[in-house]
Amino acid sequence: MAERATRRDRLRALEFEDFVAGAGGRLLHTATLLTGEPSQPPGAYARAERLLHAALSRTYADWDRLRGGDPYDRARRELALRFAREARRHQRPRGGLLDRLTPIERLVLVLRMYEEAGEEQTAALLGLPADRIRAVCARAVATLRTAGAGRGTAGPGRGPSHGTAGPRPAPDSRAAP
Repeated sequence: MAERATRRDRLRALEFEDFVAGAGGRLLHTATLLTGEPSQPPGAYARAERLLHAALSRTYADWDRLRGGDPYDRARRELALRFAREARRHQRPRGGLLDRLTPIERLVLVLRMYEEAGEEQTAALLGLPADRIRAVCARAVATLRTAGAGRGTAGPGRGPSHGTAGPRPAPDSRAAP
């Protein structure tokens, strides 16, 4: 009986190691975006590593209960929930563009844009209504656009740096002689 349990534990550990080898980099990048720490040089993102380690520890503890479920979704969910609980620690500006966002805006934006989680999935994950997720995401995008325009990074046709004073006439409208 003990032999069977040991073999099962080894198999579980190997499966989890394979999962972390495949998904660990993306999850670390997600944690880095959430905490606002720089991704370079290596070792500069200790807070993100701690957040990821805690999320992966919980995922490993629940590994047997996944039973066909997606371990990546479970790890991402744990990462998001841990960040949300510890959000007060992550409000200090670090100089990145995402620092202009509140922790909940950052969390929603990273889940929706980087992780490509759907609106309903994000709402269910965070326990918020979909309307609230939509509003928070729109507010975060607007904040980033104004921050980008303030830096002079507005692209062609966007923001005050384009140089147009007003609306453009419709293509088929011609001035009368």
